[in-house]
Amino acid sequence: MGAAFVCTLGLGSCVNDLDQLPKNPASIDPSKFSENPREYIGGVMGKCYSGIAVSGQSGAGGSADISGLDGGYSCWSRAIFMLNEFPTDEAKWIWPDAGVVDLVTNTWSDTNPNIFGTYSRLYTHIAICNEFMRLVANAGDYGISFPEQASGNQISRAEVNQLLLEARALRDLSYFYVIDLYGNAALCWDDQAAGTNPVPTTREELFNTVVADLENIIAPESGWVDSNIYGRLSKDGVEALLVKFYLNAEVFTGTAQWQKCWDHAQNIIARHKGSGFQGSGLANDYLALFCANNDIFAPGGSLGSQNEILWTIPYAYELTEAYGGSFFLMAASLTDSSVATPGWFGINAQWTCMHTTKQFAQTFNFSAEKSFTDENGKTTTYIGSKDDRTYLWSDASQGFNMDNTDFSTFKDGYVPIKFTNLTCDPSTGLLPRWNDPKTGLPRAGVHDLSDPDNYGIDAQAPFPDTDLPVIRLAEVYLSAAEAHLRGGVGNAADALQYVNYVRERANVDRFTVAQFTLNNLLEERGRELYWENCRRTDLVRFGRFTGSTYNWNWKGYAPTGTSIDQRMNLFPIPTQVRTAYPAGTYPQNPGY
Repeated sequence: MGAAFVCTLGLGSCVNDLDQLPKNPASIDPSKFSENPREYIGGVMGKCYSGIAVSGQSGAGGSADISGLDGGYSCWSRAIFMLNEFPTDEAKWIWPDAGVVDLVTNTWSDTNPNIFGTYSRLYTHIAICNEFMRLVANAGDYGISFPEQASGNQISRAEVNQLLLEARALRDLSYFYVIDLYGNAALCWDDQAAGTNPVPTTREELFNTVVADLENIIAPESGWVDSNIYGRLSKDGVEALLVKFYLNAEVFTGTAQWQKCWDHAQNIIARHKGSGFQGSGLANDYLALFCANNDIFAPGGSLGSQNEILWTIPYAYELTEAYGGSFFLMAASLTDSSVATPGWFGINAQWTCMHTTKQFAQTFNFSAEKSFTDENGKTTTYIGSKDDRTYLWSDASQGFNMDNTDFSTFKDGYVPIKFTNLTCDPSTGLLPRWNDPKTGLPRAGVHDLSDPDNYGIDAQAPFPDTDLPVIRLAEVYLSAAEAHLRGGVGNAADALQYVNYVRERANVDRFTVAQFTLNNLLEERGRELYWENCRRTDLVRFGRFTGSTYNWNWKGYAPTGTSIDQRMNLFPIPTQVRTAYPAGTYPQNPGY
């Protein structure tokens, strides 16, 4: 799925229009729609998918679906990352971009452009999905019918029903982040008349509405049929979104739903057990999940035995160019020195602008003595981590300091390198590890060992082929384990084993029964899911985000961290949104 998909509905592109549902498409000449319903319906559905992949219709630097925010920043996944990772211990953006420093230092207000931009991006995507559903409901107005058996340019009723289920699930994904980030927000649903304002409502009501929709989507009577087409949704991905909702139900509604979290996780796990890493269904290689050909691990991918990526956003160079997605996560973590040798990471981009905090790096236990020998025979010893998830990090071996005493210095903080444009072995799913012959430093990717100057990787690609995982099976395992610890649901032995699958895959010691605690589980979620848009949500759920129970460098704009107010567990409803409604009809979140 990519930017080539054309939305023919004429949806409003300006953020000033986001407080209304898209205008009725009847004003657009539908004379040609009935000539090729398959192409028309498929093209509009494609926009529901591409709305979470690219910023707009014409490439990374082209027009965006929303205005008022840089096109790169407004990409769906990057907009969410700015709100779910920047304010935490996992990611510190060192450039003084407008409004970004406020996010990184927890000093935002209701006029922050990025908070407004993320709200706008989420509701734009919701509106697009809703409009697809209305299009199908009103297809007869365009001379389109859906026969039981399709032929030629026709599309069958069963195919359309499946697309409707997928559009609903895509909409519900954006609603997860609305509920998570903004709490009490607006309900914008397909049964509302086009052109009417979405109705401000409570966080609990939004949760109940969206969760009921997801439960209906995956119910046997819905008729969901996995297409097994790469890029399309699977039932596992939709049910995994339910797991995320139920994991956070107590925060979102005040009522815990640990049993439902466990039960839905069990459904997914049961469909994956028996293959992959130790029969868990996980991929054998953590870093391969974030490399150029990670599509093999996704629904419809070629390595079904390691189908860990349950929901993915596809990217392919020259088809889905975006300054968000996986590209953003690569470029931000690379510097000139880290890409100087051709092929180290397979991408020609180095923004030198995002590292992590000392507190987060320490959870990986950087205490092991390690050494490497360069081509001149010089051996360098340093303190590093045995955790395979840090294999490519820029750490002490490359002159990086773990401390964060200077906010704007890139090397003042270790740099996680997780996403790459390298290639794994498609038959095994393993990303080769090797030592750079010039420096002795650890490197990865398929390469030509016979030629020390040619690693067999294209370092000149301006955009990557690496897909962005939205939900992985590892997250489902960790969520089930947490549901057990919090609610006593499920089986203790199974819950512990679920965490240990994840740990052993990372080449670290298994947790003992005594070590299987909520505090250790939070740290494990951080180590496994870092930079996957989970961290702020997790810290809030564990009571570690606001207050001073857990401080990290630059929290509250203090070099060593300080307490922040409870109101920051939610972002404010943007001023631009509230002023578009009659005075007092869109309540602000408490404390703002």
